[in-house]
Amino acid sequence: MGKMSPSVRSLVSTSLIKKPPSSSPSHKPHTHLTGKPPPQNSGKTQTQTHNPFTSPNLSDAKRVFNSIATSTRNPLDLRRHNALLQSYAAISTVNDSIAFFNHMIKTQPAFSPERSTYHILLAQSCTVPDQTLQSVHQVLNFMVNNGFHPDKVTTDIAVRSLCLAGHVDEAVQVMKQMALKSTVPDAYTYNFLVKCLCKSRVLSTVRGFIDEMKSFGLKPDLVTFTIMIDNVANSKNLREATRLVDELEKEGFKPDCYVYNTIMKGYCMLSKGNEVVQVLKEMQAKGVEPDLVTYNTLIFGLSKCGRVMDAKKYLRIMVEMGHFPDEVTYTSLMNGLCRKGDALGAVALLSEMQAQGCRPNECTYNTLLHGLCKGRLLEKGLELYGLMKKDGMKLDTASYGTLVRTLCRAGRIADAYEVFDYAVESKSLTNVSAYLTLEATVKQILEFSSMLCCMPYVNLQGPDLNEMFLFWVPSFVEGKS
Repeated sequence: MGKMSPSVRSLVSTSLIKKPPSSSPSHKPHTHLTGKPPPQNSGKTQTQTHNPFTSPNLSDAKRVFNSIATSTRNPLDLRRHNALLQSYAAISTVNDSIAFFNHMIKTQPAFSPERSTYHILLAQSCTVPDQTLQSVHQVLNFMVNNGFHPDKVTTDIAVRSLCLAGHVDEAVQVMKQMALKSTVPDAYTYNFLVKCLCKSRVLSTVRGFIDEMKSFGLKPDLVTFTIMIDNVANSKNLREATRLVDELEKEGFKPDCYVYNTIMKGYCMLSKGNEVVQVLKEMQAKGVEPDLVTYNTLIFGLSKCGRVMDAKKYLRIMVEMGHFPDEVTYTSLMNGLCRKGDALGAVALLSEMQAQGCRPNECTYNTLLHGLCKGRLLEKGLELYGLMKKDGMKLDTASYGTLVRTLCRAGRIADAYEVFDYAVESKSLTNVSAYLTLEATVKQILEFSSMLCCMPYVNLQGPDLNEMFLFWVPSFVEGKS
């Protein structure tokens, strides 16, 4: 990214943007909850696996299999047999897959299917929309008749396959049936199903399932409570979330940082800054050390509530505690400053951010662009927009709409259409949504202009008309958009 012109550098003591060396990024890539870094795009084109079966017809599938078996120099191993069965199961019925399975055994005496082979048939049977689970029981009985009794892995595959197919109630039914037959699922399968229930059912249904499974020796653990807390917090039911934390502690578990972060996030959604700070104090009082996510959530919540000074205070505290602010931290503060109408303060914070070696991302620039346009600093916003174009950054819906409206209010319709062209070319927005925003804005500006011309007592020219346009049009356009 290049530097801005001297006119923009006059905003603050340093330039608006300085590009850090691309060869030595200052931050490590963020990790997922698993602790592993996100996968990097190697740039190589991944080839999709070709399905040798082009028809679900069983006779055709047998001929294809026979052709593959006879043309292969070495006998087909278990992995190859499983792969062929899975390929055919992807396009066939369960009955035809079982018949194909038997054909493989009959024609290939060396083939000795294992439990994993039967699990392919089980996963297929779970995709059949049948509340009676006839296909699932058919495959399970087929396994037992061939000497493979269901185990925990079998239960896990059935439950996950049913849930992924949208058959959550059937997954609950299978888990109970398996537990009755002494195949009690492990905690991973149990919590997976709890999570699926939380997404698709009311909390009372989830609690009913948990109570039922206690009779099989399965009790909720810390992960179970965390899943439920996350669900109710996301639905803004913080009273229930707090009650679940109390219940968690009564069961002998200690809330961890993730639990408190989840509740803090819920209060942020409700713009309750005092409660966000109270959660921080509570977790510290109970000996739970805040992490980077905690401080980022806290700063976001306070900034959203307009308490930018308090947010800056916790920015200093997090640094003292050894947590380095990242792009999320700074973007949250910029958003708070822009909400208060201090877009120039957000510009200064961008310079401070880069001085600390933290590289802004698309969200950072969109936040700042939105704030500059809302603060009627159009020229500065356009310079930032130029830098975004230079780096190929995408515009989000809010910054695009605000920039287009601000340009139209200033009478710069051609520039607004140029922004529209870039939004489409960069795939920031779809053609339809981008055009509708532009069309609606231009139409509203023309309506307002016509309204002024029809007012007999309005006889304004030059600066007076510009002043009216500047202060009346924003409320007129925003009220109709």
